[in-house]
Amino acid sequence: MNFKAAIFDMDGLLLDTERLCMRIFKQACETLNLPFHKDTYLSIIGRNAAGIETILHNAYGDDLPKLHQEWQLNYNAITHYQAIALKDGVVELLQWLKANNIPISVATSTHKDLAKIKLKLAGIDGYFDNLTCGCEVSNGKPDPEIYLLAASRLGIEPRDCLAFEDSNNGVIAAVSASMQTFQIPDLVTPSDEIIALGHDIQPSLHHVLQSLKSQ
Repeated sequence: MNFKAAIFDMDGLLLDTERLCMRIFKQACETLNLPFHKDTYLSIIGRNAAGIETILHNAYGDDLPKLHQEWQLNYNAITHYQAIALKDGVVELLQWLKANNIPISVATSTHKDLAKIKLKLAGIDGYFDNLTCGCEVSNGKPDPEIYLLAASRLGIEPRDCLAFEDSNNGVIAAVSASMQTFQIPDLVTPSDEIIALGHDIQPSLHHVLQSLKSQ
């Protein structure tokens, strides 16, 4: 495996946010006496705001504005002020990449303002050379646009980049961008269709680091 840069998803991959976000969404549904459609919720993981809006509107219709307001109010009350726990192996992998002079970027569907806050509170913002967010692209994951933009900002060809993802939507985006892709599943188990893409699936970033070192 030859690579010149590393590009990371954020939520569910670097930060243990996905369970928190789903729990708050479920609570918002309960508060408003709305059903919690778990399969629908899991399908939005990895998508940007526009993609999430489209899917949730199909499920909740005219109830979506009040649901979205309740969900985001409670989610932001935590993520704007509290550090989210890091996933296993994050710091060790970032330190190893830095020690080897590998440029590092984030490609997250999260809005840039919130992404900056999350990374800073978690204490890892200093590792990244740039940050590319869902609000900066026309087509969110699973479209490859965000990964292509992140690679362009690093000045590295996509095929020379490692991509790290947890979600199926993110994996499709990274593979479609011709990146060497690692998936560390979080809430969503890779489907047979995703597994057939032939990327590397590992249980944690710690395992990814050991794999990279062995190569």
